[in-house]
Amino acid sequence: MRTRHRTATVLTASLVLALAAGPLAAPAFAVSPPATARQTTGPDAIALRAALAGLPDADATAALVRVGGTDGSWRGIAGVHDLESGAAADPDARFRAGSTTKVVTAATVLRLAAQGKVDLDTPVQHYLPGLLTTAFEPVSVRQLLNHTSGIRAGDGFGDAFEDQYAHRFDTLTPRQVVASAVAKGPEFRPGEQQDYLNINYTILGLLIEKVTGHSYATEATRLVLRPAGLRDTYFPGTDPRILGPHNHGYQAVQRPDGTTEFVDVTDWNQADRWAAGDMISTTADLERLITALFRGRIVPRPQLREMFTVPAGIEGASYSAGLQRFEYGGTVYWIKSGARYGYSTAVAATRDLSRTLVYSVGSTDAKGESMNAVAMRIALAALK
Repeated sequence: MRTRHRTATVLTASLVLALAAGPLAAPAFAVSPPATARQTTGPDAIALRAALAGLPDADATAALVRVGGTDGSWRGIAGVHDLESGAAADPDARFRAGSTTKVVTAATVLRLAAQGKVDLDTPVQHYLPGLLTTAFEPVSVRQLLNHTSGIRAGDGFGDAFEDQYAHRFDTLTPRQVVASAVAKGPEFRPGEQQDYLNINYTILGLLIEKVTGHSYATEATRLVLRPAGLRDTYFPGTDPRILGPHNHGYQAVQRPDGTTEFVDVTDWNQADRWAAGDMISTTADLERLITALFRGRIVPRPQLREMFTVPAGIEGASYSAGLQRFEYGGTVYWIKSGARYGYSTAVAATRDLSRTLVYSVGSTDAKGESMNAVAMRIALAALK
């Protein structure tokens, strides 16, 4: 049996390649305010400062970094608020957190499981009758959580940036996304392979609403965001704006004459990503989230084990409930990356919280096939 990870494994694969190739050099782009940082003990401040040097450049317009844990902390910021003004990046900026939303969704489901409202071994067909056709064998809630469901990807507004950008203010509902996925039939039998796809967490969002009788945003906020002490995290729904302080996001687009245009993609309706990736957050909030989770303050420890359990019997499987196992330098980290146009995000931590990392990079090609060079430098410097 095999596992298929697609774009969500870019972080892991790129880091592995980088270990062999060495740090990437950042191309020149523009003069920017210098990186600022605060160091206590533990993290390699010199390497982290070097990782942020030269922003904005062709790969990123800004970067916000928080390295923490029991062995010390470091904070860094570089780049600009927007390319037009060149003003310094806001250190408290909100950003599109992308698939790190899945950490919250998984935690919400696991809390409901702890309350006896959801059984992880029960087929989703029991909770959402009629959602899947008879072409699908029973798919357990656990198999949605760890991406072994066999349900294919749903459709969006196209694959190319230009097609999606043209529809950036339009709404594609989660139900429409699920319907397009179900119409394709199963990809494989449940539990036989692992294929990281948003559709699993879109369905989990529907499950949360069905068993609670409340919206996904209401339940995720009540069960996870508030208990974790998150202050600046919210779910925008169909609102294309990022409310509150934020740095602009850009996508690099090649013009017909061969030059590059940086298109402002800050405002974008992300409703189709929903429980799989539409959350807006801050680096401070994501650090609070991962710390509270790993300490067992959000999900009771019996259910929390699901977040640190990779399915057995599937070759190459690395995804658990909401996280991904990544080993580097003999240390196991549990990570989750996320990318929406203009913004690349990641959280990573050791199980004992001796080292944590949260970054938000204003990536100019956030949905590209390779990991952003600035994000890679940050990860290599932080996860030592």
